[in-house]
Amino acid sequence: MSSKIVNKEKNTVTLEFTVTQEEFSKGIDKAYLKMRSKINIPGFRKGKAPKKIIEARYGKSIFYEDALDISIPDAYSKAIEENKLDIIDQPKIDIKEFEDDKDIIITAEVEVMPEVELCEYKGIEVEKVEYNVTDDDVEKEIKSIQEKNARILEVEGRAAQKGDVLTIDYKGFVGEEQFEGGTAENQSLEIGSNSFIPGFEEQLIGKNEDDEVEVNVTFPEDYQAEELKGKDAKFIVKIHEIKEKELPELDDEFAKDVSEFDTLEEFKEDTKKTMIQKSKDNEKVANDNNIITKIVDNCKVDVPQVMIDREIEYQGKNYEQQIRMQGFSGKEMEPFIKQIVDQYKQNYAKQAEFTVKTELVLGQVIKAENIDATEEDIDNELKKMAENYKVEDEKVKDFIENMKKSNVDYIKDSIKKRKAIEFLVENAKLIEPKKEEETTNNKDDKVKKEEK
Repeated sequence: MSSKIVNKEKNTVTLEFTVTQEEFSKGIDKAYLKMRSKINIPGFRKGKAPKKIIEARYGKSIFYEDALDISIPDAYSKAIEENKLDIIDQPKIDIKEFEDDKDIIITAEVEVMPEVELCEYKGIEVEKVEYNVTDDDVEKEIKSIQEKNARILEVEGRAAQKGDVLTIDYKGFVGEEQFEGGTAENQSLEIGSNSFIPGFEEQLIGKNEDDEVEVNVTFPEDYQAEELKGKDAKFIVKIHEIKEKELPELDDEFAKDVSEFDTLEEFKEDTKKTMIQKSKDNEKVANDNNIITKIVDNCKVDVPQVMIDREIEYQGKNYEQQIRMQGFSGKEMEPFIKQIVDQYKQNYAKQAEFTVKTELVLGQVIKAENIDATEEDIDNELKKMAENYKVEDEKVKDFIENMKKSNVDYIKDSIKKRKAIEFLVENAKLIEPKKEEETTNNKDDKVKKEEK
């Protein structure tokens, strides 16, 4: 068998290879064994007619289609191996020359892993992100905890006002037609929470229990449901209950109720410490992301559409699984699930391209820096997984061995990618952000130079 690359354009390779007469003959023999039980020849028991008798009656070509299906994949695999191609999609096979008693010449057009032109990835400078926690931030957090611990009390003799919690039914219409997903019963809604469409909540202020209210709104242009974007809509709202929040006093008793501390001051101090730690964690995530983003953006990669589509489908399935785990099930929910998953996939398309490009760049960094996952790395990773899954101590060893058998390649890849990210972060330089005054002065200097 011989093979060669006859054309390469971007990430698409046209490969030419042969199926020899010998290989095709073996394919015919296998096709005969596969088909003979389905062929009836007078004078022979079903499935016992010799190959030559069948060929004489129906022609040699009776086995050709199955023989090609059998012999081409093996020849294609050998051609891929010979030419050291990293395939990312199914090939388009075309039989170029096919004559009796001659080698069969075949072409395969296939997409391959793109080449990554690595940019400078060591020593890059990225403006440092800083998240500072102020006393106002702490007060807002305490206020939020106070809100979460509010008592919800029935109100009598007054209309709804901002801050009240209403129990409502509603039906949504565009024109005279009721739209899907726009109906609910006994829905809880806090006026002023901005959890509904803009303009919806405000129109319930001043209304009373048992009122039926017509609420008119316009869906935002960026609304998730495509068919509702920018549309005028009407909701018929029935108010069942009006309740108000009673906030607890912010004192030492409140601190004792919501925490392990005896005084409000101690609770505030601990809250501030927690917020500072969280802000530091968020700073690291943001700075790491900015470093990786800058490197990936600077590197040249022609990302194949097939890899982007695959990433979108993969994340779409994950998102659908999350929705179903939240209790959305049943035949009547299928159109709704499909709609929001399709919208998610549409919104994720741009991010998908960056995600794939990031994977490709990290893969190239792994090769360039000879980054590997040792046996110790794998064992430590699996021990952490066992802890997360709460595997019993006596079963941890079995868990690790089973995971190595079934998922070791995936685990090794994950470890190498994490090490690559750590390497890039360690070799980057975080620089202090330019102050607004410096930026203004630089602009002024530029204007002066241009005037001269």
